[in-house]
Formats: sequence, structure tokens, C-alpha cells
Amino acid sequence: MMVRKGYLRRCLFTSLLLAVMTAGCYSNTTGTSNSNQANSVKNNTIKEYKLVPNGAPELAGGPENKNRNTQPLTLEQLRKKYRSNFHFSGPSTPPRVALTFDDAPDQLFTPRVLDVLKEYKVKATFFVVGNRAQKHPDIIDRIVKEGHILGNHTYNHPNLAKVSNTVFQREVSDTQQTIKKLTGKTMRYLRPPYGNITEEQIKWLVSNKISIVNWNVDSLDWKGLNADQVVANVMGDVRAGSIVLQHSAGGEGEDLSGTVQALPRIIKQLRDQGIELVTVPELLQKPAYK
Repeated sequence: MMVRKGYLRRCLFTSLLLAVMTAGCYSNTTGTSNSNQANSVKNNTIKEYKLVPNGAPELAGGPENKNRNTQPLTLEQLRKKYRSNFHFSGPSTPPRVALTFDDAPDQLFTPRVLDVLKEYKVKATFFVVGNRAQKHPDIIDRIVKEGHILGNHTYNHPNLAKVSNTVFQREVSDTQQTIKKLTGKTMRYLRPPYGNITEEQIKWLVSNKISIVNWNVDSLDWKGLNADQVVANVMGDVRAGSIVLQHSAGGEGEDLSGTVQALPRIIKQLRDQGIELVTVPELLQKPAYK
């Protein structure tokens, strides 16, 4: 009987101990759970945003148009995107090179460039400024009669990337109309002054069936370089398919004597390499005018 009572006491003691331990564990677990729940509610409290005019809460990160990447494409990216209408060069076969001259016409350098081209029986492409064409229609007439191609170089030679679309379109259209009146021809190529142009401007030109022609060989003749320097700049980079940039008129104080003197040497060296000198339309194998 005494053994049984002892046994019962031990069982009762053990049961009480287990109950106390269990209560402690439950208390700690519950406390932790309640704490985490409170923190969770605190951390996930939804911020109240003011309503925008459409009645919805404003966007936390700001409007879409302030967060999207709106950086304009580079000229190289534009060339790749509009490769059928934006040209820096032509095909490498057959071996041909196009000589181009910007900023014509004037009474000083354009006639001298034309004299050299005539002597060597070379046809080139002249990207003309509209107000200069209006001032010197006789030289425009000579360019056309001697078999050269006219391209649009805007009316006043602005930096197109810095003007409005309205100004841009007027610059192009006024030059188109000027040349149309003087020659009866509708130009289909444009070289943007300084080589700068925007995507919106390209889209407008393409919609009007005008292609953009830049260059991949720059003579840098506008710096007033001498003949040796001009030749070195051209021949150092030229290859079959190249479009070469030179000038046959310039801005105030620009001396293009180096271009005139370099031209015979450039023509001879290219021909010695078996390269034919052609106009831009011939190089691109496209029509000269619309």
C-alpha cells in the first residue's frame, strides 16, 4: 500500500511538472507570435496616396513619362533602324566611291571644284543650301548641265537637332521648291547640316520619299587644311563603297583651297586602286531624282 501511494505521488508530481513546462512554452510561443504579428502589421501598413485627377491614387514611383528611358537614339542606332533610308556608305562591290560636296554654291570655290571634276571627267554629288542656290542659279545650272547630282542641304543650314519640326520641314521644303523652280528636278536625297538629325525628322523624310545621306570618310577640309592634310584624311579611311565628305563652299572665313588642290590627287589615287568614282545614286543603285 505504501509503495502504491509513493508511486501515485511521483506520477502526480510528474504531471504537475509537465503542466507547468507546457504552460511556459505556450506562453513564450504566444508572446513571440503576437509580437511578430504586430511588427508585420506595422511594417505592411499601406501608405495613403493622394488621388490623381482620374480619381485613382497616384503612382508611388511617379508618372510613366518621368520614369521611362526617353534618351534619343544615336546616329549609329538610327542608321541601323532606318538602314534602307539612312546611308553612311554604299555596297563594296563593284568597287566604287562617291565624292560629295556640301554647302554649294558660291562664286569662289564651287566653280574651281567643278573645273577639276570636269577636267578629270568625274561626276559628283552636291548637297546645296537653298538660299545659296537662290543667290547663284547660274552655278546650279552648271552643276546640273555637267552631269552632277543635286541633294538637299536645307535652306539656311541650321542644326536640325535643335529646331522645331515646323522649322525643319520648312527648311527642307523651301529648298526642294527652290531647286524644282531652277531645274525642274525634285531631289530625293538630303544631307543634314553637321550630320545631325532626329528620329522624328527621319520619319517625316521617309514619308516624303527623301533618303538621308551622311558619310563614312570626312576630309575635315572645313578646318582650312592644306592639300596634303586633306589627301591624308581621305585616303587614310577610304575604301570601296565609301561616301566622302568635302565642301565646295564654306562659312565666313573658311578657306577651301586645300580641297581644290587635293581633289586631283584624290581622284588619281582612287583610280590607281581600281576604284570608280560615281554619284551617290549610282553608288546606292537608286534613282537620282523623284
